[in-house]
Amino acid sequence: MFLIPSILGILLFMAPVSQNEGFTIPVAVFSKMILAALGEHSGFVVTVIIVLSAVFSTLACVFKPDWLMRNSFLSSLFIVSPVWFAVRIIGAVFVFMSYQVIGPELIVGKDTGRFIFSELLPTLLAVFLFAGMFLPLLTNFGLLEMFGAMLSRIMRPLFRLPGRSAVDCATSWLGDGSVAILMSSKQYEQGFYTEREAAVVGTTFSAVSISFSLVVIAQVGLEHMFVPFYLTVCLAGFIAAVIVPRLPPLSWKKDVLVNGEEKPSENDELPIGENVFKHGFNMAVHRASGVTSLRNVCKEGLHNAMDMLFGVLPIVMAIGTLALIVAEHTQFFAIIGMPFVPLLELLHIPEAAAASQTMVIGFADMFLPAILAADINSELTRFVVAALSVSQLIYMSEVGALLLGSRIPIKLWEMVLIFLLRTLVTLPVIAGVAHIIF
Repeated sequence: MFLIPSILGILLFMAPVSQNEGFTIPVAVFSKMILAALGEHSGFVVTVIIVLSAVFSTLACVFKPDWLMRNSFLSSLFIVSPVWFAVRIIGAVFVFMSYQVIGPELIVGKDTGRFIFSELLPTLLAVFLFAGMFLPLLTNFGLLEMFGAMLSRIMRPLFRLPGRSAVDCATSWLGDGSVAILMSSKQYEQGFYTEREAAVVGTTFSAVSISFSLVVIAQVGLEHMFVPFYLTVCLAGFIAAVIVPRLPPLSWKKDVLVNGEEKPSENDELPIGENVFKHGFNMAVHRASGVTSLRNVCKEGLHNAMDMLFGVLPIVMAIGTLALIVAEHTQFFAIIGMPFVPLLELLHIPEAAAASQTMVIGFADMFLPAILAADINSELTRFVVAALSVSQLIYMSEVGALLLGSRIPIKLWEMVLIFLLRTLVTLPVIAGVAHIIF
């Protein structure tokens, strides 16, 4: 019960698979297969899901029929707060307009609503479907207990996190940050992470995958420098992971569980006669022995998938589109990026004025800085912008919207502050490495 499901979970979520564009994980491969099978119908499926989410949320929150309210599965999916109800309605309106290509270009333009609709949502649809269904292989059969015991003496002093969080990091690094957010949210709901730990993992370790990093560095014309680029991203990300969680707002988060109770202190002392591996193995076997019904595990996987599809896809559509509208049709991000000019000049970054426009726009979408940087002449500056955009981590067209849509206790203003802190911490590191390389 421990070994077989856990090995399957490792193979699906963490075993690197080589593809033409780089490395990925089997879950991502399966996701691409389902996307290929859906073909041009993927947009229709996404539209139906988001519209149904709005319709059933309206029934649950406004009309409250008995058949829905008494069903624990449906009520958990569609009973939401007034704010998230409004977001689901907006998401349904945006997705219908983008699917039919009707309405103002501001909303349905190829760089705003239709970008989210055609480029992002189909991928999330497939990832959520497979990742949600298979996630219990990682969480329910003892694998996290095994990693937790073996890595707690590394993760705890460095990042103030339990050892089990290393699995989130590995899954994200090799595959997809959205999977790590889903995993972190479920760990918080199940009482394994405190508020602070869930917020730290979600905003610190939901890293951009290797394959997408290759896309970013190729966009700025420096794909031949991928190895030093990615090593720089890893170094900057490591330093940010050590520093940022020790600063507000993450340091202000309470070490309490989802039910409001304090988390029992973890005892790192090994039982007499056991080494770290044996202790972890015994804990894992004990956890796996609690699984009494595979049917219940399958039901949990289905609930995970439905929760993400009906709960998060509308949020990504609504908030992602609004963020891109601000980025593409206003000077907001260019204006708030101007204070970075003196810092960039202090760090001796060429074309500082042009680079400053990319510093904050990544909050809307991670790919936007690379698009803007493509016109910058200096290779050093393009390198810095590309590495920073990946290291900033939080962008509203995906990760930010996913965090808001998850159970992870993080607010929008906190994500803005964390984004700025990550920028200020990682920029000097990246600039220093860039000056060594160039």
